Amino acid sequence: MSAAATAALTALTGGSADGVWSAPGRVNLIGEHTDYNDGFVLPFGIEQRTWCALAHRDDRVVRVYSTFSGESREVSLDGIEDATFDGWSAYVFGVVWALTERGVDLSAVKGVDLAIASNVPSGAGLSSSAAIECSVATALNEEWDLGLDSGTLAKVCQRAENVAVGAPTGILDQTASLRALEGHAVFLDCESLESEVIALPLADEGLTVLVMNTHVEHAHATGGYGERRAACERGAEAMGVKTLRGLTSQDLPKAQELLDDVTFRRVKHVVTENERVLETVRLLRSEGARAIGELLLASHASMRDDFEISVPELDLAVETAMAHGAIGARMTGGGFGGSAIAVIPVERVEEASEAVLAAFAEAGYTTPTVFTERPSQGPRRDI
Repeated sequence: MSAAATAALTALTGGSADGVWSAPGRVNLIGEHTDYNDGFVLPFGIEQRTWCALAHRDDRVVRVYSTFSGESREVSLDGIEDATFDGWSAYVFGVVWALTERGVDLSAVKGVDLAIASNVPSGAGLSSSAAIECSVATALNEEWDLGLDSGTLAKVCQRAENVAVGAPTGILDQTASLRALEGHAVFLDCESLESEVIALPLADEGLTVLVMNTHVEHAHATGGYGERRAACERGAEAMGVKTLRGLTSQDLPKAQELLDDVTFRRVKHVVTENERVLETVRLLRSEGARAIGELLLASHASMRDDFEISVPELDLAVETAMAHGAIGARMTGGGFGGSAIAVIPVERVEEASEAVLAAFAEAGYTTPTVFTERPSQGPRRDI
């Protein structure tokens, strides 16, 4: 796909790329909808990436072309603070806008031509949007000699998604992409933004992560995601805390008394999910990946029953994988579609994959895409 980005840039400009950067999508091992509640998450970078090929310009225009849309868009750096964006280009131009909003001085920089190519499945809950943002941010950080660290870039990319795109997501996806390390997961405290890489040597234990993309598409900028976030904010306010990070399981009986049933169950998911993340990290350090299966299953049950963000296709994927050798499985990502994951012995992958395909066919669902993943590297310069 690096070659696809460079070829697209050549078609756009007639010249060659001055550099190519890439950033990965992510799988969230555990910790869903905890990030915007200042909680804990445990994602890892995946092998699928987004590439950003860049060429210098002599003016102040940023022009971008994407292989997945087949069209180009452009914006001037002069007045970008007041520009509005729509569609896929908002992920790119939003990063530039967010840099200026953060106070980065772009008055002296030159424009660029960008070409974007990606093999991160869109709408699969594997953070294709953050991969775009992070590849662009990494490219511009070097091209414009901004000197921003990964934590700052994560905030810039999150701001782009929240405001320019209009998706009320937390900082999980961007941090996972920017701080990923091969063979490790990223343990992030979303309140302090401190992160630590945790060894996730699945191959050493004869395990892999099976991803089951249901092809049920979700859209975070609208609908249920925003409603869940609003419920969490209501719950925190009623309980007298800044965010749900301020609560533990010991507070749940009081919450059940104060809150309506729906809001309580949203709160319950976040509180117990935070505790599951911490326990997963503890078990990975002390016992290894084979010890975390029950926590993954409990996480899925909580998202299905309390947060109500699963769909029948995700439930079927989880149940089928478990019936065919997985030690644990759960939906991953924001929900309402996308993918489920299973931690599974390598020797059971083929059996489980075939079973999932057969189960979906029998249920009359769209044929899923099933593939394995391993914890992979974060942003890099490829050329």
